[in-house]
Amino acid sequence: MKIAIYSRGIDAAQYKDINHLIEQLVSYGVEPVFYQDFFNQFYSAVKLDYPYSTFNSHDDLDTAIDCMISLGGDGTLLDTVTLIRDSGIPVLGINYGRLGFLANIGKEEIADAIDAIAERKYVLDKRTLLHLEANMPLFGQTPYALNEFSIYKKENSPMIKIHTYLNGEFLNTYWADGLIVATPTGSTGYSLSCGGPVVFPDSSSFVITPIAPHNLNIRPIVVPDNNIISFEVESRTDDFICALDSRRVTTGKEVQIAVKKESFDIRLIRMNENNFLQTLREKLSWGLDKRN
Repeated sequence: MKIAIYSRGIDAAQYKDINHLIEQLVSYGVEPVFYQDFFNQFYSAVKLDYPYSTFNSHDDLDTAIDCMISLGGDGTLLDTVTLIRDSGIPVLGINYGRLGFLANIGKEEIADAIDAIAERKYVLDKRTLLHLEANMPLFGQTPYALNEFSIYKKENSPMIKIHTYLNGEFLNTYWADGLIVATPTGSTGYSLSCGGPVVFPDSSSFVITPIAPHNLNIRPIVVPDNNIISFEVESRTDDFICALDSRRVTTGKEVQIAVKKESFDIRLIRMNENNFLQTLREKLSWGLDKRN
């Protein structure tokens, strides 16, 4: 069995945790495959008396990889989505960050998580992706997002007007600082902070959420994910920002953009005892009201 390990980086104080993780993997006969930049940070501080290899990009990941472990927060896990692409490699998120909706396995649960992977006693959650189409290349070979696609004005620009269409039929013009189209997975992220609803991961929908709208009667709306959502942007400045998850590009008003459901999905590893309701209660402190 081979398991890839990705991280943006760790502190020296976490080397002990990395050693523990590697020891657990090796004890099950797993060959770790480290992301090269991550490996360069810690290789001199851990024991390396076992078979291992490294990778630099998606092209280095072959069918022998059984899963990928993401060490960090939700942002780190979003990075792994651009690495695995449509390979079908499942992802396990171990939380070294803060909130951790996606990377929801705590450091203290590493041993149990590795045991579950080795014994294949886990659940695969299939998560929908958004696909961006444009009349010019914006995001290279990874024009998709697990959480959201967003349009927003540049920092010092006035508000923008975003004419929005569903399957070519006019929906609304948003006078706002921006607009978010979130997947069910992304409904607990940027969209939620802008007043959007929480949507269950298997709800087959997208959430359209305005950012600081200048129309008081505008509210977030949930639409089926078989819609193609297209946009025309007006602005007093020459350009605006498009983002897929944490990746951003600046583009001009002449761009034509639309989003739809991606043709493939991402599989997140979940322990059998965890579910979406439990995650909501833990991360949002639901049910802790003293009046209950």
